[in-house]
Amino acid sequence: MQQKSPLPVAPVVTVVMPVYNEAATVGATIEALQRAYRHGPAFELVAVDDGSTDGSRAVLQESASRGILRLYVHEKNRGKGAALRTGIAAARGQYLVIQDADAEYDPQEHDQLIAPLREGYADVVYGNRMHDGNPVGYWRYWFGNFFISWWCSLLFYRRVHDVETGFKAFRRELADGLELHADRFDFEVEFTARVLQRKFRLVEVPISYHPRRFSQGKKITWRDGVQALWLLWRYRREGK
Repeated sequence: MQQKSPLPVAPVVTVVMPVYNEAATVGATIEALQRAYRHGPAFELVAVDDGSTDGSRAVLQESASRGILRLYVHEKNRGKGAALRTGIAAARGQYLVIQDADAEYDPQEHDQLIAPLREGYADVVYGNRMHDGNPVGYWRYWFGNFFISWWCSLLFYRRVHDVETGFKAFRRELADGLELHADRFDFEVEFTARVLQRKFRLVEVPISYHPRRFSQGKKITWRDGVQALWLLWRYRREGK
């Protein structure tokens, strides 16, 4: 009688990592994730290469060949939101964590994001960068995020301190009903609006933040901020 191979352990956490031209940092981010989960819950890493042209894909392919991650590829750049939607659709974990590949967020702090979900008092957790312990980076972006978050709070009657954070965790089943369509950086405001419209339990936890400069590959611009304000208004009107 042939002995059956043991079934693979289902991941408790899926880390979704969108990647676009992050060759300088993506390898270190993958290593940091492996260290963070060495003694933590079972996890899987789902990476989505969004049309990189700088060698990022080769790094991801090498890691995928060693079973470190599952890799999905967009042959042409479609935007961060599109990459996240691809990764979220492929996730198998009970909890999902969004982790950028640019080294601005520390994987060691995933426990802080996941804890409110596992303890049962949150459906969604945002890593809040807007506190005194973090460097500002560019003041105009700090004020822009502050204003976007204030505007969101005013429209949806729920205080949110950091709408634009790229460090989020949420329950897997929540993602199935959000009907997300955003392709670019507008993902952050669409996701937030849908969460607030459906009155999911949103908790924010303070995190560390290491902002990078445009010379290091930062991609978001002031145009994305203007679009965020208009989209929040549109989503609020749609939800009435």
